[in-house]
Amino acid sequence: MNPRILIIEDDNDIRHLIEMNLKDMHLDVTCCDNGKRGLEQAQQYDYDLIVLDIMLPGVDGLDICRQLRFAGKTTPILMLTARDSEADRVIGLEMGADDYLTKPFSVRELQARVKAMLRRVAMLSQPASAEKDTRQFGALTINESKREVRLDGQPIDLTGTEFDLLIHLARHPGIVFSRAQLLDQVWGYKHSGYEHTVNSHINRLRTKLEKDPANPQFVLTVWGVGYKFNDH
Repeated sequence: MNPRILIIEDDNDIRHLIEMNLKDMHLDVTCCDNGKRGLEQAQQYDYDLIVLDIMLPGVDGLDICRQLRFAGKTTPILMLTARDSEADRVIGLEMGADDYLTKPFSVRELQARVKAMLRRVAMLSQPASAEKDTRQFGALTINESKREVRLDGQPIDLTGTEFDLLIHLARHPGIVFSRAQLLDQVWGYKHSGYEHTVNSHINRLRTKLEKDPANPQFVLTVWGVGYKFNDH
């Protein structure tokens, strides 16, 4: 079956542009032109990716993202934002969006971003082998094959992108990665100006993993450079 995409966008021209170009990628596309209907679709059906505008009639994109994550929906979300709405982009990522794209955007960039996100979806659907690839870091246990994370034996609920970021850092303890390197190696694209994506995911990881997020023990900041996983 072709991957299923839900587009929630009230601007007719933009919605039709996205729909046409995603269908050209042989994707199964469903469209909604307002937030209320889009939220109902996202709650009722399973999708591989949601393309979500922030400014929507009925229910805005930030609230849709918040409600889906609160309900335990881990469907990857690509959020569309206006170029001058930096605060909305940060809030959207903190609410649980996996990535964002600023308007106006090129069709090529949209398609590249969708392809990268769907590759991660495909990885999530691969069958897990029993107890292989388990990494232990003090109280933190990461099972790479089963894509499970436990802290003090308790399961930690991570989105697919949060897990990909964590395991990438954990595979290379002590190695410092810049935000640009993490965008390339975890999100799968090279593009300046999207550092908020990395920062917000690091913050979300710390909130879930660290007993004191202000003084992290696992995911550390190397000021002026980037981030690393603690090698001590």
